[in-house]
Amino acid sequence: MERGEREPVQVVCPRCRFTQIIYLPVEDLPRCPECGTRMVIEELLDEGKSY
Repeated sequence: MERGEREPVQVVCPRCRFTQIIYLPVEDLPRCPECGTRMVIEELLDEGKSY
């Protein structure tokens, strides 16, 4: 899979902190199902991540 094709991304609601994993590319970031605020990208979920 090449970079930019259907990458998993964790998004978070800045208001209520609800988190969700979506797959990019998407036209627009989703709205939070809890409070309706536009969600923002929190983390790119790449393979091979080390802590």
